[in-house]
Amino acid sequence: MPIRENRPTRSTRKTNLRNKRIETTAVAMRWDKLLSTIRQGKQGQEQGSVGRSDFQRDYDRIVYSSAFRRLQDKAQVFPLAKSDFVRTRLTHSVEVSCVGRSLGTEIGLKLRSKASLHDPLVPSDVGDIVAAACLAHDIGNPPFGHTGEAAIAEWFRDSKAGREVLKGLSPNERADFEKFEGNAQGFRILTRLQNHQNPGLQLTYSTLAAFTKYPRDSPIVRKSLPGVSWKKHGYFQSEKPFFEEVARGVGLLSMDANASAWTRHPLAYLVEAADDICYRINDWEDGFRLKHVSQTETEERLEAIFPGGKLPSKLDRIFSPEDRVAYLRAKAINELIEQAVTFFMQQEEVILRGGLPIPLIEGIPSAKPLSDIYKDSKTKIYKAKEVLEIEVPGFTVLGGLLEVFLGAVNEVAVKGEKEASTKSKTILQIVPPQFLAGNRLPDESPYVRTLQVTDFVSGMTDSFAVALYKQITGISLPS
Repeated sequence: MPIRENRPTRSTRKTNLRNKRIETTAVAMRWDKLLSTIRQGKQGQEQGSVGRSDFQRDYDRIVYSSAFRRLQDKAQVFPLAKSDFVRTRLTHSVEVSCVGRSLGTEIGLKLRSKASLHDPLVPSDVGDIVAAACLAHDIGNPPFGHTGEAAIAEWFRDSKAGREVLKGLSPNERADFEKFEGNAQGFRILTRLQNHQNPGLQLTYSTLAAFTKYPRDSPIVRKSLPGVSWKKHGYFQSEKPFFEEVARGVGLLSMDANASAWTRHPLAYLVEAADDICYRINDWEDGFRLKHVSQTETEERLEAIFPGGKLPSKLDRIFSPEDRVAYLRAKAINELIEQAVTFFMQQEEVILRGGLPIPLIEGIPSAKPLSDIYKDSKTKIYKAKEVLEIEVPGFTVLGGLLEVFLGAVNEVAVKGEKEASTKSKTILQIVPPQFLAGNRLPDESPYVRTLQVTDFVSGMTDSFAVALYKQITGISLPS
C-alpha cells in the first residue's frame, strides 16, 4: 500500500540530468523523519546506551553477526586468493563503511549548517547511519560474488531441476529466485535470519532504508521504473511487509499505487557512492599488486582523478611503487568523497523528491576517469585467468548444491518422513536446523522451503561451498 499522506499528486516535474529523465513527486521526503531511531520489531523509541548512539549500536550489531563474519571467506574479486594482500568481502565492507562514514558526516555538517538537522541528532549520526548500511551492503552476497548471484538465478531459471522446484509457486514468488539478488538476500538476513526470534538484528529504520539501494520488489519490470534506484530489486516477497514498514517509518514516497516500489532513502545514494568509489579504486590497487596492470598504467589512471592534473604534493618524494600507488589511492578516495558530497548537496531537492536517476559518481567532475578505471578493470582484472578459473566452476558448485538439497527437502516434504528415501533423509541431517521447520522437517510451504535452502547455500563461504560440494558428490571425503 502507498503512504497515504505522501501519495504523489498530479503535480509533477521532470528532471533532465545527463540525458536521463525521471518524474519526481510534488511531495518531498523530510530529513526529520528520514533519520528515525525507531527499530524494526519495536513499538516505539528505545532507550539508548550510554556513550553509543542508536546508529552506532546498529553498526556493532552487524559486526557481531555471523553473516558478517562469513564475509572473511567470500571473494571481493579474487576467489580463494593465495595472496594475503588482496581484499575479501569483509575487508572491502569495512573500507566502504569508512568512506561511507566520511560521506555521511560531511553531509550531516552541511545539513546542520542549513538548519535541516535538528537536535538531538548531530552530524556524526548521519555518518553512523551510512557507515552501518555500508558495513552490511554485501552481507547477502553468495559464494563467488556476482557470479554466484548469476549461478543461483540461472539454475532456477534454466535448469530442468530448478524449473521443477518453482513449478508450484506464484509468478511473484518465482521472480524472487529467477532474479536472485544479493541485495534482497541481505535485507532478508538483516530483518529475519539473524536472531530469528527478534526478528533479525532489529536495526533502526534509517539504517535499513539506507541499506536498500533498490526499493522495489522482484516482479516489477525494469523498464517500468527508469533510473538507478529500481534497476534491481531490494527485497523478496517474504520480506515485502518488513520493507513497507520501514518505508512508512522513514517517509519514503510510493512510486506506484499498484506495486511495491518506493523512492530511495537519500542516504542510499551515499552508500552506493562509497561502494562505487571503493571497488573501483581499491580493486584497481589489487590488480596492480597482482601484476594485472602496470605501475605506469595504475598511476596514470589514479592521477586522472584529480581535476586539472593537480597532483598531491608529497607524491614526488615517494619512490616505492607500492607506496606511491597506496598514497595515490588514499588521496583519490578523499578527492572523490569531496566531489560526491558537493554533487549530493547540489541535487538535494531532487533527491528528496525521488528524482535523481543516476549514481552520485556519474555526476561528479571525475566521472570520466573513474569510468575509465572500471572499463579497464572489467577486462584486465575481473576477467583475469585466476578469477575465471574459480568463477566458472562456481556455477557447477552452486547449482549442484541447490539440486541436492532442494531435491532432498522436497522429497521428504511431499512423501513424508516414512516414505522418503534414506538418502534424502540423510542429506537433511546436513542442513543446519535453523534452515528447517520444527523437528528438522521441511516447511509445508514450497516457497518457504525454497527460500530456506537458498538461505543455506547462499550463506556459505567460498571454501565451505567447494568442500561441501566435493563431499556430497563423492569427489572427496572428509579426512
